[in-house]
Amino acid sequence: MNVFAERRRLLQTMALTAASSAIGLASARAELTTTAVESALTPPGAAYLDTLKKRLALAPRRRDFKTVPMILDRQDEWDHEALTEVLAYRPVPKQAWDNTNIGGPWLNLMRNALNSQIWSFKHRDFLAVSVTHGTAQLALYDSVIWDKYHLTSLAGDEFKTNTLVTQRAPVAADAASYEDAAGAFSGEDNSIPTLMRRGVVFMSCHNAIWEHAAALIKLDINPDKLSHAALAAELTNHLADGAVLIPGAAGTLPELQQVGFHYAT
Repeated sequence: MNVFAERRRLLQTMALTAASSAIGLASARAELTTTAVESALTPPGAAYLDTLKKRLALAPRRRDFKTVPMILDRQDEWDHEALTEVLAYRPVPKQAWDNTNIGGPWLNLMRNALNSQIWSFKHRDFLAVSVTHGTAQLALYDSVIWDKYHLTSLAGDEFKTNTLVTQRAPVAADAASYEDAAGAFSGEDNSIPTLMRRGVVFMSCHNAIWEHAAALIKLDINPDKLSHAALAAELTNHLADGAVLIPGAAGTLPELQQVGFHYAT
């Protein structure tokens, strides 16, 4: 009986220890989550938008392609789970931007829309989506691809490097400083990372990727002599962190409009 009692006490101690560890781990995770939300640039009370950001961060992104086809016909060929999260977003209003020109005012326009919707009209959970294609898609490749394939040749001399993925305002900025004329909510920081921190979703068009691969091959900027399908795969594998790969911009825009996104260009 003493043996059984001792064994029971041991099991109880182990259970308590495990429970304490789980509570501690949960507290740590909660603290990390709270810190992430507090450091983000979404406004206070944007619970739905913050939840969407977390769900998108957890949604898988396949970036290990060897080749890709011209037309994507299977859901595992694009970021289906992430796109589904966006399509399921219920708060309104929400806006889908048809962005095609890397040198145009697209980031500034989305920033202005966010500012007006959130601070003027008090729509804290306003969601803006960039349906990115054309030369604007070049902004969604990482520096490895920009350097390897000299993407200035496609983007234009204004873009010796991909300046749009450079965050300019202090990372420590928060939503309380939205009137700062030189801060993250101003025209001084029209950057993709800052807009992502504000909840903007940047969608990357497969058709544009395919066309960029074709253009690079035509210009003989293909150091590894890859096939069209393999070069398009490499470009896809080097999309900016957080980007959502879609089958095509023109084809995805109707899907967004059907669930209530307002079209903007």
